[in-house]
Amino acid sequence: MGEKLEEIDVLIIGSGPAGYTAAIYAARADLKPVVIQGMQPGGQLTTTTDVDNYPGYPEGVQGPKMMEDFKAQAERFGTDTRWGVVTKVDFSSRPFKIEVDEKDNLLAKTVIISTGASAKWLGIEDEKRLNGFGVSACATCDGFFYKGKEVVVVGGGDTAAEEATYLAKMCSKVTLLVRKDSMRASKAMQKRVFDTKNLEVLFNHETKSINGEPGPIGVESVTAINNLNNKETIIPASGFFVAIGHTPNTKLFNDYLEMDENGYLIIEAGSSKTKIPGVFAAGDVADHVYRQAITSAGTGCMAALDAERFIADNK
Repeated sequence: MGEKLEEIDVLIIGSGPAGYTAAIYAARADLKPVVIQGMQPGGQLTTTTDVDNYPGYPEGVQGPKMMEDFKAQAERFGTDTRWGVVTKVDFSSRPFKIEVDEKDNLLAKTVIISTGASAKWLGIEDEKRLNGFGVSACATCDGFFYKGKEVVVVGGGDTAAEEATYLAKMCSKVTLLVRKDSMRASKAMQKRVFDTKNLEVLFNHETKSINGEPGPIGVESVTAINNLNNKETIIPASGFFVAIGHTPNTKLFNDYLEMDENGYLIIEAGSSKTKIPGVFAAGDVADHVYRQAITSAGTGCMAALDAERFIADNK
């Protein structure tokens, strides 16, 4: 006889704002959701210190604490939160077969994918050492903390141009390090960069080190190196923003779901529906534009409501 597999109404893969919000709504609908937390329980916000732009926290909140609050609220309504990593999926037929940690198999009537996206980093040790102490991969999230201060942004594409011009509105000076002799950003974005008076672009420059110590002061300066003549420049800075893009965590679904050229899941406009009925996507895994906790939470709500309707229509 074959093994008797556990059957689940709503399986949520990933545990950031999207996953936990989906769990809250699904649990309140008595769908007994199961959350598989993944390699980074709580998602990217667990690597963030202060979160000041999420409604309901007038004094701000630490990212890890915020995710603990999300988790506690989901579990209050009966969400089953489990350690583990989904290692394989089979979306060829319903119920969907899900493998966890290469050993446990589950059957799911619906699946909500909220595996998020990971910021690309330069790969230097100082990034890890000072992450949360002046080093960030999200100007929209953290730019407010550098109002009136000098910052450095790294990157040459639209993301870097957008973040640099955004920061220039509140910072005294922004230095943009571009490792090549030109930017990859669109002409419109480049014009915006060059028209911003307190934004200086250093072409053919790369980051050698980020200087400072973890603590209240954090980043104090950045040492940049000219890759043509090896000349070093020390740039005073209180913040260091890496803007070289994100990688959506979608490799697991390559065989089944549609993705754009960058790997983001493609969903039906105005919904969370993928091309496979019963499989939904929420949060950064399908959003390359906003990438905010509040928008991720909103799409998590949408995914849970879509899953609830799907189950009701397919009883």
